[in-house]
Amino acid sequence: MAAQVTGTPTAAQVPDEQNGTRNKVVRSILDHGPSTAAELALRLELTQAAVRRHLDALAADGIVEPRDQRVYGSRGRGRPAKVFALTDCGRDAFDQAYDQLAAEALHWIAQTAGGGEVGEAAVAAFARARITAQAEKYHAALESVPPEERTSALAAALTEDGYAATARGAPSSAGEQLCQHHCPVAHTAEKFPQLCEAETEVFSQLLGTHVQRLATIAHGDGVCTTFIPTAQPKKPGRTVKNSNTSNATNVNEAGRNPA
Repeated sequence: MAAQVTGTPTAAQVPDEQNGTRNKVVRSILDHGPSTAAELALRLELTQAAVRRHLDALAADGIVEPRDQRVYGSRGRGRPAKVFALTDCGRDAFDQAYDQLAAEALHWIAQTAGGGEVGEAAVAAFARARITAQAEKYHAALESVPPEERTSALAAALTEDGYAATARGAPSSAGEQLCQHHCPVAHTAEKFPQLCEAETEVFSQLLGTHVQRLATIAHGDGVCTTFIPTAQPKKPGRTVKNSNTSNATNVNEAGRNPA
């Protein structure tokens, strides 16, 4: 069920029909990532002028914000198109994760373990245990899937857990991109990147190949993006349950954006 974007200063001053359309605009951006007005108009079967009016209202309410479109590879002439991405306020309409409580709990784990590197390792162990338990059903979804379909199957499984994930071909690369357009723990992961790192380790183990995290919502990007090379010769493996970080395999810069 889509979250209703309400409670903003102007939401009560517009007809319900307009609020309904604006919710659809917000949901479309959540599901597909930062989008141009033209892309939204096509997906929602509206005119670009109508979409722009809704985007202007959502931007005024702090729900979306315009950005320059990120271009991969060579770029043509002219300015990059403007895309509209959800702000933290916009994402909060879909979040029911208790970010502050989670951050305090992880901070307590780190301090109780002794702080410093030992504390960071304790948080990493918790993050790995959490995603390992969550990934058991992902393994079941991928177990009988051929290699070329595993990324799409993982995206479908993640979507069922609220990550609004998609799989697509990577631009100018022999591989695919797993895109998560929503992250329920983005605010907590901003303070504790171990959550992203553990998730990337698990993706590598599930897909049976090296993966590389290219972008994360926690880092300020519009979408969590993971690159998966085309060659996937191994069967999906169960996630490592040992908390020792040396047992993680096939991971490159897990959970971190390249410099």
